[in-house]
Amino acid sequence: MTLDLEALYIDLHRHPELSFQETRTAGVITQRLTELGIEFEEGIGKTGVASVIRNGEGPVVWLRADMDALPVPEQTGLEYASTARGTDPSGNDVPVMHACGHDMHVTALLGALERLVATKDEWSGTIVAVFQPAEEYGAGSQAMIADGVLDRFPKPDIVLGQHVTPLPAGTIGVRSGTQMAASDGLTVTLLGRGGHGSRPQATIDPVVMAAATVMRLQTIVSREVDPRDVAVVTVGSIHAGLKNNIIPAEAKLELSLRYPDDEARARVLEKVERIVRAEAQASGAEQPPVIVTDHTLPPTINDVAATERLTTAFDAAFGDGTVIDPGMFTGSEDVSWFAREAGVPLVFWFWGGVDPAKFAEASAAGTLERDIPTNHSPFFAPVLQPTLSRGVDALVVAAREFLGKPTA
Repeated sequence: MTLDLEALYIDLHRHPELSFQETRTAGVITQRLTELGIEFEEGIGKTGVASVIRNGEGPVVWLRADMDALPVPEQTGLEYASTARGTDPSGNDVPVMHACGHDMHVTALLGALERLVATKDEWSGTIVAVFQPAEEYGAGSQAMIADGVLDRFPKPDIVLGQHVTPLPAGTIGVRSGTQMAASDGLTVTLLGRGGHGSRPQATIDPVVMAAATVMRLQTIVSREVDPRDVAVVTVGSIHAGLKNNIIPAEAKLELSLRYPDDEARARVLEKVERIVRAEAQASGAEQPPVIVTDHTLPPTINDVAATERLTTAFDAAFGDGTVIDPGMFTGSEDVSWFAREAGVPLVFWFWGGVDPAKFAEASAAGTLERDIPTNHSPFFAPVLQPTLSRGVDALVVAAREFLGKPTA
């Protein structure tokens, strides 16, 4: 059985599913695992799948791919562009798109498993492949852990994973230490006093309160964080009111915060809370704001020794200059929970999905930010090749580097 990986990718891209709703995706995965003769369990952490290849004595290597999509309307113009829709946690009907490349992650991992099964005479040990739901919520890995994935499958000696990103196709980006930032998602509810739009003096307007809060929050990074440090404070969502002549009773802000370590996290969170409470007080709010943490993600920290070892293996496999240090990404991931809970090293790398000629042209023109769509963009569309083949090869090289060698 030979998997048609391009057809598989196109199918997954056409049929994206939101977090914790990846039932069709899980079904496609289990069908392919069955065809490859790989044992698996499904329904872990609601929609997750974990599979195991046992091949004698040796290390246990975990390979992880996430599989959920985003509420984004696809605008790539691809023949296989998604027209899917879904229902978000609030019950809203929304467009759905694989705008972060998780369809590529799943396809590359299945391709790597096929290759590793076919070459079992060249390695020894155990491979556990984890297809994780709900990375976009920052909740899928912990859901699988809570459902016993670390107890039901061989414990890892190392956890490996990868993410497609807007680098030239064929390029791999990896660095020792902090590869991705820690993150918190907050929901802030500002409580005012509603009333008629013609009588603002009889109300405490939460819309004005929200506007002042949003503007003041921007000063955290620009005026309270050392310019040499990394921090991000983003207000990604504002909800208030239903009609133009009604001043609502409350306004909700959804915040995304990013930082490189726990010390920076504590500082930024303190500043956010101080500003939110102070702006409410300045607006005369009769009730304090409600601040709820929706998720917390740790920094993605690559083990130094394992990263150096894998970088050497990538250089040997793909040639000098293929592997670059992309710097710390201010995006966040939940893959590290697997390694943290197991107490083992993690190596997580990026691989490029942009046509190299287009990337070079945009780089020379200084228009990378404008012309090369990034993850979560409605225009994000990795080129099929060599993105897919490099993603498969990278996982195979990484797994083989940390697996054992067969005994004579």
